[in-house]
Amino acid sequence: MTSDAMIESALGELRAAAPPTLAPRTLTEVGIADWYARMPSPIGELFVAWNGLGVSEVEAAGDDAAFERSHQARTGRIAYRADRLPDRLAAAITRRLEGDRRVRIDLDLRGHTEFERDVWLKALEIPHGEVRPYGWIAAEIGRPKAVRAVGSALGHNPVPLIVPCHRVVRSDGMIGQYSLGGPENKRTILTAEGVDVPGLERLAAAGVRYVGSDTTKIYCLPTCRHARRVTDRHRLEFHSAAEGIARGYRACLVCRPASAAA
Repeated sequence: MTSDAMIESALGELRAAAPPTLAPRTLTEVGIADWYARMPSPIGELFVAWNGLGVSEVEAAGDDAAFERSHQARTGRIAYRADRLPDRLAAAITRRLEGDRRVRIDLDLRGHTEFERDVWLKALEIPHGEVRPYGWIAAEIGRPKAVRAVGSALGHNPVPLIVPCHRVVRSDGMIGQYSLGGPENKRTILTAEGVDVPGLERLAAAGVRYVGSDTTKIYCLPTCRHARRVTDRHRLEFHSAAEGIARGYRACLVCRPASAAA
């Protein structure tokens, strides 16, 4: 046997078992499977699932096996338990929850419609500590008549808190439902962000939709950062955009209340 043949024969006899982490790491990196881990939040512990494409799911933490079953049923992918989130991802999510909209968090939104993705990406534009009505999102994405569909899309948001659907309220100004634990959790999160939820609901109950300043002659949505700076002495309340316009007020360019009026 030649030396080349001997080497080839020896190489053919080499055997080594693959490390047990190889398959999960490979599958999750290409998005065929996901990792998941627990993470604290203002409303309790969460499960966060992610893969090489981005975060794919956020859900209230419970039983591991139940989450793995529901995740596979929703995505068609296996979810592997991890001890914790990668440091960079955990830090980015924490910064997002603290109001930093500039921090980059990749999202894996495969399997969802273009309309749903448009709704969720528009919700990402709502600032920390502010809310917008469903109709605002519908108008902003060019679908002003799709208010109900917007509500449905937000109810199916797979990554709540990261995509802040808690900052979207009913068109009448009331808080409305929330997929991650119901309206009480929604109130808790908004309060933690600095929203005066009882005050917002009082305005809604009174039919007040907009707040104006008699010094700037601009009207805003009630939680707009400009509206919150208006003192009682200079504050006016409007039941409709038409009422504000009739009084000589123009729409705020920051919160764009005309979209809500649409």
